[in-house]
Amino acid sequence: MRGYESQPAPRRAVALQPASGTKDDSWRMDWRPWSGAGGDAWEDKPAQASGDTLRSPGEKRVFSRCERHLTILSDSLEELPETDEPVWILGKPYDLQAEKSKLLSDISARLWFTYRRKFSPIGGTGPSSDAGWGCMLRCGQMMLAQALICKHLGRDWCWEKQQEQPEEYHRILKCFLDRKDCCYSIHQMAQMGVGEGKSIGEWFGPNTVAQVLKKLALFDEWNSLAVYVSMDNTVVIEDIKKMCHMCPPNLTHDSSSSSWGDFDCNTNCAGHTSGWKPLLLIVPLRLGINQINPVYADAFKECFKMPQSLGALGGKPNSAYYFIGFLGDELIYLDPHTTQTFVDSEEDGTVDDQSFHCQQALHRMKILNLDPSVALGFFCKEEEDFDNWCGLVQKEILKPQSLQMFELVQKHPAHWPPFIPPTKPEVTTTGAEIIESTNNLFELEEDFEILSM
Repeated sequence: MRGYESQPAPRRAVALQPASGTKDDSWRMDWRPWSGAGGDAWEDKPAQASGDTLRSPGEKRVFSRCERHLTILSDSLEELPETDEPVWILGKPYDLQAEKSKLLSDISARLWFTYRRKFSPIGGTGPSSDAGWGCMLRCGQMMLAQALICKHLGRDWCWEKQQEQPEEYHRILKCFLDRKDCCYSIHQMAQMGVGEGKSIGEWFGPNTVAQVLKKLALFDEWNSLAVYVSMDNTVVIEDIKKMCHMCPPNLTHDSSSSSWGDFDCNTNCAGHTSGWKPLLLIVPLRLGINQINPVYADAFKECFKMPQSLGALGGKPNSAYYFIGFLGDELIYLDPHTTQTFVDSEEDGTVDDQSFHCQQALHRMKILNLDPSVALGFFCKEEEDFDNWCGLVQKEILKPQSLQMFELVQKHPAHWPPFIPPTKPEVTTTGAEIIESTNNLFELEEDFEILSM
């Protein structure tokens, strides 16, 4: 593990090619002094409004910051090309001619997790900032946060700046604060990554982050998600339905029942009246060797059209991004490579959320510039949503005479080991100590294989 030194000024990661022979798709970076643009500091320029001479220096900075936010959003509108093609954002289409403001509002409503500094050292003696190594972890947080937003508030929920938010929103946000006692904090994710063969401070790939989220979700009783990470580019319907129809640990089905099909979850699973545990489905893929194969581009974009879409984890060899949609041949993404100061919850349980929503210019990149290692995400709140997703995959992704991104099969492959739905390990500690004590309770997951070309 590399040493961690106090940093005199914010710094940012800049591209280097990945090390040859690496097993995982980890993101390699070098350091360069932060220039200030897009960072966690704003230039202290005098405000140009009437009455500026009456403002204190602090008021001038606030006013200047608001002006820059408005300018950035305005620039975003101008940067989008004039086209009749819709922009797709997490399953929703937008007409650029008539719905630009709605589009930007939808994007800014997504929870945006970036590098942070000045949080408590990970593991007590580790780093107090994830700048330079935590970008894929932050992208994983963003994908999971979107699943929780859909579960508790719905896909159409929209955030408004400086407006009162629902209690569930603040509770979701607190799951991701940079504290060791928050279930999806950078602390918990980094420490759970040790069980995946990643030292704290080492770069993660999409598959590793997916495995970490799957394990951390076992300790999250409030959200109670079933997290399925596909293996060998194959999604098994039978396994997912078995996992999502499981009762909570304190409510098990009658041992006299011979199969899951004989068990009526509608009447025996408290808190899950539909008999379905909300599903977070993650599909790690390798869509090429050194670069993405163009034959996958259309199918990849189709995934963002699905109403169950949570976007994708991926990026370029030097940087991880959270992809949330596309326009034409360009992907739209949220960029975690901004270093901000740690934010904690207030005494009343709310969180100052201004830095958790991106109000910068839209980020876009050509789909063929995407690194081939990606992970698609989908959320199915009800079983009907999953059945609908299966139908869309069969129709749009698994087209005959085309190279398929992944497989969707009904039955568990006979040559695979039996599928055992994951359950929370029996441990005697609580809080952050739980995560530290469970690294050896899970088997190390193998990286996914490269797809045949």
